[in-house]
Amino acid sequence: MQSPEQPILRDLVLVGGGHSHVVVLRMLAMQPEPGLRITLICTDIDTPYSGMLPGYISGHYRFDDVHIDLGRLASFAGARFIHGRVSGLDRAQQRVMVEGRPSVPYDLLSINTGSTPNVRQVDGAQAHAVPVKPIAQFNQRWLRLLERVRGLHLPLTIAVVGGGAGGVELVLSMQHRLRHELQKQGRSPDLLRLVLLTAGDTILPTHNPSVRARFARVLHTRRIDVHHRAEVSQVLPGCLLTKDGRTFDADETLWVTQASGPEWLQRTGLALDAQGFVQVTETLQTVSDPKIFAAGDVASFGTRPLEKAGVFAVRMGPPLAKNLRLSLRGQPLVAYTPQRSWLALISTGDRYAVASRGALGFAGAWVWTWKDWIDRRFMRQFTELPAMAPGTAASAALTSLALSAEESLQAISAIAMRCGGCGAKVGASILSRALGSLQPVERDDVLIGLHAPDDAAVVRVPPGKAMVHTVDFFRSFIDDPYLFGKVAANHALGDIFAMGAEPQSATAVATVPPGLEAKVEDLLLQMMTGAVEVLNAAGCSLVGGHTGEGRELALGFAINGLIDEQMTGVMRKGGMQPGDVLLLTKPIGTGTLFAAHAKHAAKGRWIDAALQSMVVSNQAGAQILRDHGATACTDLTGFGLLGHLVEMTRPSGVDAELQLSALPLLDGAVECVQAGIVSSLQPANVRLRRALRNAETFVDDPRYPLLFDPQTAGGLLASVPSERASDCVAALKSAGYPHTEVIGRISGASDALEPVVLRA
Repeated sequence: MQSPEQPILRDLVLVGGGHSHVVVLRMLAMQPEPGLRITLICTDIDTPYSGMLPGYISGHYRFDDVHIDLGRLASFAGARFIHGRVSGLDRAQQRVMVEGRPSVPYDLLSINTGSTPNVRQVDGAQAHAVPVKPIAQFNQRWLRLLERVRGLHLPLTIAVVGGGAGGVELVLSMQHRLRHELQKQGRSPDLLRLVLLTAGDTILPTHNPSVRARFARVLHTRRIDVHHRAEVSQVLPGCLLTKDGRTFDADETLWVTQASGPEWLQRTGLALDAQGFVQVTETLQTVSDPKIFAAGDVASFGTRPLEKAGVFAVRMGPPLAKNLRLSLRGQPLVAYTPQRSWLALISTGDRYAVASRGALGFAGAWVWTWKDWIDRRFMRQFTELPAMAPGTAASAALTSLALSAEESLQAISAIAMRCGGCGAKVGASILSRALGSLQPVERDDVLIGLHAPDDAAVVRVPPGKAMVHTVDFFRSFIDDPYLFGKVAANHALGDIFAMGAEPQSATAVATVPPGLEAKVEDLLLQMMTGAVEVLNAAGCSLVGGHTGEGRELALGFAINGLIDEQMTGVMRKGGMQPGDVLLLTKPIGTGTLFAAHAKHAAKGRWIDAALQSMVVSNQAGAQILRDHGATACTDLTGFGLLGHLVEMTRPSGVDAELQLSALPLLDGAVECVQAGIVSSLQPANVRLRRALRNAETFVDDPRYPLLFDPQTAGGLLASVPSERASDCVAALKSAGYPHTEVIGRISGASDALEPVVLRA
């Protein structure tokens, strides 16, 4: 995360997680630029290293061997990671448009999204062909194809369209893996037939004749049919049509040709080439806008056309990082000079590779071993992240970033000794601009609220209703303020829903780090937009709040709710009955996962899955539990599963049996606790082990520590009559709580002092 001692003065936004940008992130992490906030926006959390993908398809590597964890790398670099899809640019306002969330401001922008096979240009290709990029979608289809082949009993024909290095490597790697899978299943590998179609006169057109001839022999020996001058004009279910009238059978079609840039670039006004790639100068700046850079496959290098090869994207990384740094400092940029020839190591799928450089070509198993060593060395830069020294002092920010006179004055104010008391409040103009675009849900019982500001809000308590009050507040544990706002609001609403109440109004308390006014304003806008979306969906009106400066971003809410004053339908902690079953609606593990995230020890996809769970509202779940006669309910928060269960058993006068194997767990939670990484609140929660009757039997179980793991925006823990439990679980799962499980049972109170018994 951005060091709290460094006020935010500039925004660098990286769109895409390609080879150039992962190099940029690592270089900026190793030498941070004071006052710079970096934001990475990407549709994927794990980005593939193209050099190792054929080995992954062949079965020589695991998924994690060939993918760079962007979430973890961004955390290491102190960058905000936004898992989202860019839809366009507002160049006048210098903002990146992101689907489903507020736009993101930039002072400098870099684009490294790679290229995508353009299936839109061929009739039927979009519906019936599988493009190899984006790789996340291709991987899902590839895994499904693997399963299909494992159950294969009839002949299957797979066509690969594209005769470049990507298509040749793909067809050879797939054949090696799929034939091996058929042999493992005891079926004939000859059930599988692969064909390669290329529009040109030869395969591998950018390589020398000896390399082309070598691969032609390999393809022939491996009985892969190659069809030249076979430009596909139409893709139909089960077959391909070419422009010269030929027809080819194809049960599955993979598309590795006709690359183009992302469609959203067409609306940016940036100069693009005929294939939709961004035209750049020798400094990697776009020819249209010096504040926007592009690199890798998405860049069209005007002075010399470059092949869409990973080697160029990797080599562009260092000069791109240098030029971004120089541009921020207002200094002259350096030119990127691409190499005239480069070494290509092309694998044949069976731990054998061919080296190609200019007129040279050689091959062998040793070449694959050499390639494997090179690739693994490259990947270690992004998997074995070094411990970082403390960052540069905040006062250095003014000397490194080029600021206008007005910005410099604001920066001096941001860095100066900060006032306390009301002097620490965020300025009124910043607040009015940031909150002015928010549209809290309107309620008739809110008489004075956010858009009619006064000294306090005024709400009416409807006749026959009683008020329910709760408050929550915590510092940010993620760098994405929009998602943090959603999680904080969900967490605060949890107590209201767990009681069976209807949320009415919310008052916010926020703390934001100092910085330039525009940066503070945008931070508030992002965070409160996420929060208001959640509050509005719950029918809860944001009526006011307080915002002040502090070292760290933090947010909380005081929530008012309404409930029948006769307490009808109230779900309390103390209503458990013997014979009830115990339900949990969300998986646990947020405490250990985000402790690991702070140490750069958690996989990005673990964190993303945890956040997706945390932003799921408990509102519908609480209603389903009420409809199915829940006798007691609470939401899981800081005291962890065991702590909250004890809070329920004691006032209920019952004991509980908890089944460890039934606990729904977030991906990566067990791995993190096994690594000894736990939340700072865990030791206090562990003291509650005295409530366990047989803890000593399970202390070595890898799931045992998660009983004490503090949760943020956790699920609902409820007791339900056993005869209604099955229907209740089914209803919860169909309503968006797919991890709901029966995790235990309630029994009558025993003479034992420990109310909870563990079962395997």
